[in-house]
Amino acid sequence: MSKTCRGHAQDLDVSNSSELVGTLDVALAHAARLLERDPRLAAQQAAEILKVVPGHPRARLVLGAAHRIAGHTQAALEVLEPLAREQPQSAPVQLELGIARGEAGQASGATAALLQALKLQSDSPDAWRLLADQRDAVGDAAGADQARAHYMKAATRDPRLMQAAAALVDNQLPVAEARLRAHLQAHPTDVAALRMLAEVAARLRRYADAQQLLERCLELAPSFDAARHNYATVLNRQGNAAAALSQVERLLAKEPRNPGYRNLQAAVLANLGDYAESIKVYEAVLKEFPRQPKVWLSYGHSLKTAGRQTDSVAAYRHAIGMQPTLGEAYWSLANLKTFRFADADLVALRSALAREDLEQDDRLHFEFSLGKALEDQACYQESFAHYAAGNAIRRQLHPYSADDNSLFVRRSKQVFTSEFFEARAAAGATAQDPIFIVGLPRSGSTLLEQILASHSLVEGTMELPHVPRVAREIAARAGSDGESHFPQVVAALSAEQLRALGERYLAETRSVRKTDAPFFIDKMPNNCLYLPLIHLMLPNARIIDARRHPLGCCFSCFKQHFARGQNYTYALEDIGRYYRDYVELMAHVDAALPGRMHRVYYETIIEDTEAEVRRLLDYCDLPFEDACLKFYENERAVRTASSEQVRQPIFREGLDHWQHYRPWLDPLEAALGQVLRAYPEVPDSF
Repeated sequence: MSKTCRGHAQDLDVSNSSELVGTLDVALAHAARLLERDPRLAAQQAAEILKVVPGHPRARLVLGAAHRIAGHTQAALEVLEPLAREQPQSAPVQLELGIARGEAGQASGATAALLQALKLQSDSPDAWRLLADQRDAVGDAAGADQARAHYMKAATRDPRLMQAAAALVDNQLPVAEARLRAHLQAHPTDVAALRMLAEVAARLRRYADAQQLLERCLELAPSFDAARHNYATVLNRQGNAAAALSQVERLLAKEPRNPGYRNLQAAVLANLGDYAESIKVYEAVLKEFPRQPKVWLSYGHSLKTAGRQTDSVAAYRHAIGMQPTLGEAYWSLANLKTFRFADADLVALRSALAREDLEQDDRLHFEFSLGKALEDQACYQESFAHYAAGNAIRRQLHPYSADDNSLFVRRSKQVFTSEFFEARAAAGATAQDPIFIVGLPRSGSTLLEQILASHSLVEGTMELPHVPRVAREIAARAGSDGESHFPQVVAALSAEQLRALGERYLAETRSVRKTDAPFFIDKMPNNCLYLPLIHLMLPNARIIDARRHPLGCCFSCFKQHFARGQNYTYALEDIGRYYRDYVELMAHVDAALPGRMHRVYYETIIEDTEAEVRRLLDYCDLPFEDACLKFYENERAVRTASSEQVRQPIFREGLDHWQHYRPWLDPLEAALGQVLRAYPEVPDSF
């Protein structure tokens, strides 16, 4: 019963009884299509049909529905009540009566009609959904939850959701989102649609939106396990691993052998830094369900992070053996940095890229992998071509605006002045625990982290997502243009609010701290954009800026496939502009907060390690310890692309490696401009 068409009494030709049935069906179809667009006209059409064929059941059903949709509930009931008594075996009539009774506030009568509809048609998605709403209305939470569980089973056949699901399968996210939002506007408690819309938001990396949708979904249907699984995944992706673990544990309490839940448990444990337990879970799952190449892949990641490189290589090889087109497994080998592909691997990489049926995600992983393999063979021109091809795919999938980032930096400079900071000198939490290492990825930050984490008073954690998450929440207060107006929103925060943000950060990061060391490291590179916020909410935290030669750093980012979060690295021009913006913002912070930040140049720490380590420890107010010079003996877990490199003594070999690619870096040099020419100094103006 929906949508458009004209319908008038004169459309019925009753002069020939043999044609009556056909013309009646046409008129009824017209009336039904008018219901959603023009219920008043639908009612007129149905009334005209009833003049010609008095008492016709379908016409009366259309008339009752038209009255209800138009808001004339009592008129609808006057039509539907007698119709339901005459047609007790009609599921559509009982369903429409249930809806009308519900809108009239007749909860028990609505429930009775909906139960009768389900008795006649047990797979009706609308009936189950509306029954859940009625049970919610009378406080029967358990009954509502049970009804929604039935609804989920039936909803897979709902053509309205199937259209959105088809768009989702085809990755037509705008189409899927539009259809789902339109559906939810009419049916806001449809938990299947809420979950699907959350899936759209997650694919678009709008994780906060996905979280909100799933929380509403679980509020309506607490036993909707598929939604809870999605919810745990979204929490984990946002860095809220502790909350994710509690959700996974609820799922495992119901299905302790479910491999999907156990795999997620292992991933969450890894994000909590509990790699030993993560590995145990993966091993138990793979013992029971060994034919899961992507689980072998995840198992390899945990082994790698725990420092078990030989075992991680074996796990990646096992995944490849089961699924030769799994590009991420090849990239995981390449991403060890110290691994070298054999000739047979190069043949496999080229063969995979020659396939026409290769998924885009696998293709980009193969491109980056072959780029690394050819780099190791000194085939730099062909290597660059494959790195560029992989980046082109990533940029298509994840667009980035360099102009937006530059605007963000300009507005930050306008707002966060020395006078601004002086006026808020008493704001923030007073704790000294955090040591932030910021800058671009591939700038030597993992080396600095490993050096500091080798000190007895410092704990290394990982690239923590907590500051960017807080920043996103703050930006969201400014609406759709929140990111660029982030500085103005921060400026409006009171001293109490800033202190609360600092306390929140400390509370949320406790779950990743495994020792009683008084200091811990947060090595999220993107925090460089939020240094003013970090200073305001944690004024006594240490901030270290890890900096590397612009061409070396930027090209190293270009050839590194990042799983997420570094969308500026997919084009040389974008990386160059980001580096330039980063230097500009750091120079501004230096001027506004003299001495607040300590800078370490990668080239200097390679050339004069001990002197730079001593300077670093002095800044952090830490006594010198020899272990900081023997950082490569530290067996702690390391989660970045440099994990294997920092388990070796410092070496110079990679310092100028970018020179081999110099012929193809003109766009990068042009984007860097005077920042490149002035390095390691800072240009007088930008």
